[in-house]
Amino acid sequence: MEISQELSDSINDQINFELYSAYIYLSMAAWFEQKNLPGMAHWMEVQVDEEYAHAMRFYRHITERGGRVLMKAIKGPETEWSSALDVFETAYEHEKIVTARIYKIGDLADSQGDRAAKGMLEWFYDEQVEEEKNTSEIRDNLKMIGDNVHALLMLDRELGARPAAAAPPTDSTAP
Repeated sequence: MEISQELSDSINDQINFELYSAYIYLSMAAWFEQKNLPGMAHWMEVQVDEEYAHAMRFYRHITERGGRVLMKAIKGPETEWSSALDVFETAYEHEKIVTARIYKIGDLADSQGDRAAKGMLEWFYDEQVEEEKNTSEIRDNLKMIGDNVHALLMLDRELGARPAAAAPPTDSTAP
């Protein structure tokens, strides 16, 4: 089944937003590097790779269904934060926006009876639960840490152990 123009447009917008998300996380990584928090920078760099993989998953879905991917300008991300907590609060709030956007695409797929898109989106629903959980847990840990530099450095070391992102699947429907 060929993808509708309306759904293709919506997913194209999401590709742009996923690439913007990668850009945001890269900016956060750069901020952490400048603050000498290499573990948090690494965590964000892994996030960059994940967001790029998400964009590619949407890209493949459109191309596999006869649609056309149209690249758009990516707006510049925020570059300044007041603290590590502020960075992860921003990341958590951003992930909630991503979730809402993906649910909106799901609503459109439901209204069109597009089972292929609905199946592809199931993976994203689960992924967004994980994304929100991860960023909110780190945010909450940073709230508990407060001004304790030793605890901040311990968390930084822990986040630096995050494994690299898995390679994106070769098709949009792979689990």
